Amino acid sequence: MVTALTATMILGLLTIVVLFVIKFMGPATARLTLPDEITLPDGETSQAITQGTSWIGVVTIDADGIERIHILNLDGTPRQVVNITP
Repeated sequence: MVTALTATMILGLLTIVVLFVIKFMGPATARLTLPDEITLPDGETSQAITQGTSWIGVVTIDADGIERIHILNLDGTPRQVVNITP
C-alpha cells in the first residue's frame, strides 16, 4: 500500500516537473511594448493598463471618482474614450 502511494506521488511530481519544463522551453510570449510616454488628460490618474494586438487600454479615474477607459494606438495616440458608469 505504501509503495503504491509512493510510486503515485513520484509519478505525479515527475509529471509536474515535465510540464513546467515543456512550458518554459516553449516559444517566448510577446512582452508588453509600451510607447515611451502616454499622456493622460489633466486630473486623471491611471488605475490599470492592458494591451491588445493593435491597441493599449488605460483605465483612469478623475478627482470626482469618474472612471474611463482610454483606448490608444500602439504609438500612444488616442483612439477612443469609454466612460464607465456605476
